[in-house]
Amino acid sequence: MKIDILSLFPHMFDPMKESILGKAIEKNIIDLNIVDFRKYSVDKHHNVDDYIFGGGAGMLLQPQPILDAYQEIQNQNEQSNIPKGKVILMDPAGKKFNQHSAEKLSKEKHLTFICGHYEGYDERIKSIVTDEYSIGDFILTGGELPAMTMIDSISRMIPRVLGNKHSAPSDSFSSGLLEAPEYTRPANFRGMRVPPVLLSGDHKKIKLWRQKEALRKTYLRRPDLIHRDQLSDTQKKLFLDVRIEEDQNR
Repeated sequence: MKIDILSLFPHMFDPMKESILGKAIEKNIIDLNIVDFRKYSVDKHHNVDDYIFGGGAGMLLQPQPILDAYQEIQNQNEQSNIPKGKVILMDPAGKKFNQHSAEKLSKEKHLTFICGHYEGYDERIKSIVTDEYSIGDFILTGGELPAMTMIDSISRMIPRVLGNKHSAPSDSFSSGLLEAPEYTRPANFRGMRVPPVLLSGDHKKIKLWRQKEALRKTYLRRPDLIHRDQLSDTQKKLFLDVRIEEDQNR
């Protein structure tokens, strides 16, 4: 996947070149291109923002530097036969980003992220935007951190990025439920023991235990994620057992 990022602070993205994402970049699974759109400003002082017409607090990003930077990137991509792809604007007013969004966007061949700063954007910047996303109902100083969050989440869904191909599909939210508790060695740590079923070697029982505990965890922490009509018959029975058990513990 080719990922272009338009930002005033390109060095903020340096941490993305570490760990799992860094390895994916080294293997050319992901091509990360970060562009400082200040360099495209035609202002003699290289300003990229200005006052708001009609009055108002703060400054707005001007359309010219961003649109010119985007056009040059597109020209370069066309020469390399890279499709236009989606252009994502990081905006608190955008639709809420979630795991389903990550899975959907991970199937794209090319993504472009626009990271704003200051009070906001001149509305004309949105002439090139296909999608607007927010990572939550709060305001940050810029779009870099939300873009990094999205890119990290999207990238791990791309084949070969994670070492284990089964890791991403089993993540919390991918199945619609939170993940069941997990354990590693030692089996007994300071009196805290691993559930015996996980040491039994009985894969059928282990699978049922994990389904049940995923339902329990979701029921206790995020009951809004459980939709009974989407549960299998086995999950419905397990969920009934969970509710009975938790009601008895109250």
